[in-house]
Amino acid sequence: MTTEKKISNITNEKIDWKKYFNYTHIVKNIRYILFLSLLAIAYIYNGHYADKLIRKISKTEHNVKELEYEYKTIKSEVIYRSKATEMIKSVEALGLKELKQPPTLLNSTDSTKQ
Repeated sequence: MTTEKKISNITNEKIDWKKYFNYTHIVKNIRYILFLSLLAIAYIYNGHYADKLIRKISKTEHNVKELEYEYKTIKSEVIYRSKATEMIKSVEALGLKELKQPPTLLNSTDSTKQ
């Protein structure tokens, strides 16, 4: 029963916080307190840096998707405009017409060539 009384006395005792927060105790543990402070600052910085990086990555992904859509649109326009019928329509304004007969071959009868 004596151990039960000791346990009950320990649990009923109040912790004296004043002895942990006096000047001498703080001065003795200043290195530990500074170390914990630096760890807290590094932890907070890492969280902010990760959030900033995630926002930057999502913005870049959005820009890549927009550029991909733009590329596909322009590519389809180029393919459509490079069709023979579309080419004929676009050069008619310049006065050019489609040939109805095949091109003629010119032969040179130059005597210097042999």
